[in-house]
Amino acid sequence: MNYEVEQKFPVDNLAVIERSLTMLGAAISDPRIEVDLYLNHPARDFTRTDEALRLRRVGPSNRITYKGPKLDATTKSREELELALPEGEAAFENFCTLLQTLGFTPAGEVRKERRKALVDWEGRRVEVSLDRVDRLGTFVELELVVPADEFDAAKACIGSLAARLDLGRSERRSYLRLLLESAGEP
Repeated sequence: MNYEVEQKFPVDNLAVIERSLTMLGAAISDPRIEVDLYLNHPARDFTRTDEALRLRRVGPSNRITYKGPKLDATTKSREELELALPEGEAAFENFCTLLQTLGFTPAGEVRKERRKALVDWEGRRVEVSLDRVDRLGTFVELELVVPADEFDAAKACIGSLAARLDLGRSERRSYLRLLLESAGEP
């Protein structure tokens, strides 16, 4: 199983980060819209277990992702299992119906415009996401997916790149959690 090692940072101005990424030789993708539907498990409280089940739609592409509990106190690192689903809106809706029939309930939806870049840093290729999240604002995510034995090195690499990009305080809460809290939900 691989681990997603990630740090997310709220930023006031994505253009500053874009310039820094370009100076590091990264090409930034065109924007794409991502719609994430999070689901609650019928028999355990994902809020308490710090897990997540997400259906993601990007254009015609659909994916389902399970995220385990966070592994440390400073990053959003966790075990992750992601699987491709059949393409198309009907397939997405059918899979939602299947999960709801099995007792899963929608927890919330996150919509964002995302642009990506890959940065070669300290011998690794870090995925950088530049996000404009509906109702939340702008964020930068730095991510590596690594086997367990590379976890500490990946954390150090991301921390180093964050410092180089002058990214300040990281945010460990998910976009869903931030949205729920901004709406006054626990």
